[in-house]
Amino acid sequence: MQYSVADAKNKLPELIKAVEDGYSVTICRRGVPVVDIVRTKRPTRKKRSLGTLKGKIEIIDPNWWKPMTEEEVDDFLSGRR
Repeated sequence: MQYSVADAKNKLPELIKAVEDGYSVTICRRGVPVVDIVRTKRPTRKKRSLGTLKGKIEIIDPNWWKPMTEEEVDDFLSGRR
């Protein structure tokens, strides 16, 4: 299959599907072949692995998300700890 640059630009999703289906696609500029689209042999990124940080994160205060008490607000505003 040969396509001009303009045609390839307009039909890129279709060309990608054709390559996935095993077809050879060549893109030409002014009738001269310049690019072949080929399917990659293997994926370029690894599959995600969930839970890789389990046991590596230390939660110092499990209630960090709760609102501060009035006393904690007063201490914070006065600069005391």
